[in-house]
Amino acid sequence: MSRSGADLALLLLGGFRFMAEEATARLAARGYAGVRPSHDFALRAVAAGAGSVSEVGRRTSVSKQAAAKTVAFLEESAYVLRSPDPHDGRRARLMVTDRGHALMREGEAVFDELRAQWESLVGRDRVADVQDALLLLLGTDEASLGGLAEDPSSSVPLSAKTDSALA
Repeated sequence: MSRSGADLALLLLGGFRFMAEEATARLAARGYAGVRPSHDFALRAVAAGAGSVSEVGRRTSVSKQAAAKTVAFLEESAYVLRSPDPHDGRRARLMVTDRGHALMREGEAVFDELRAQWESLVGRDRVADVQDALLLLLGTDEASLGGLAEDPSSSVPLSAKTDSALA
């Protein structure tokens, strides 16, 4: 079996796709039809301080058009509220609603279930080892995982983080 970088990337992508598709199906079964991972990423970005569609796009690494479509779905579904910016009449501010927070909590519960499923297959320690390795490689920690939804222009490049972590 090949152990190339491309194989690793494909395995990480496959793991993400499995979790995203399974979470989408489980959330739909719980009354959150139509919710996709991009909606959760956008909600988390808004909760972390992205107050505009442009900021959501930057923090989730999608175009302004894609962010606008995502935010429109979230607004139509009452997961976010758009209101006038008190400091700039040309802008609208975004805020996660109680319904949006409930969706995020339900999503977290689904991902906890998926993690438990993987732990039952390969063991708790192996799943923890994978997570620990990714935390090290990404140069982050458990407390700052929510920072992955923060403005990427304020982050330190991976190479700089790993260089200092390895020193």
